Amino acid sequence: QVHVVESGGGLVQAGGSLRLSCAASGTIFGINLMEWYRQAPGKEREAVATISSAGSKTYSNSVKGRFTISRDNAKNTVFLQMNSLKSEDTAVYYCAAVVLGTIHWGQGTQVTVAS
Repeated sequence: QVHVVESGGGLVQAGGSLRLSCAASGTIFGINLMEWYRQAPGKEREAVATISSAGSKTYSNSVKGRFTISRDNAKNTVFLQMNSLKSEDTAVYYCAAVVLGTIHWGQGTQVTVAS
């Protein structure tokens, strides 16, 4: 079983920065894709950013230009650098690792941006 753990959430002032980390463990197979999602109260869960094993990256329009996803394949870890944070970014952020076609979810980490 793959274990996925997010960390780095917290309270930050609007305009500030925060870096989230996501570590995946428990598999000897390569991770095909790692993804960040977020869900705010009253809103649907949305995909924020993805990074493939080949290094291809995608971003949602709402975070493009402000957030950066990166990876450390040796440690099966991804990061989400969040800059110019807005109150609209307040949400629980979830990491997902896709291994052999199966999605493994983390527990989520709360990000709160003070206006």
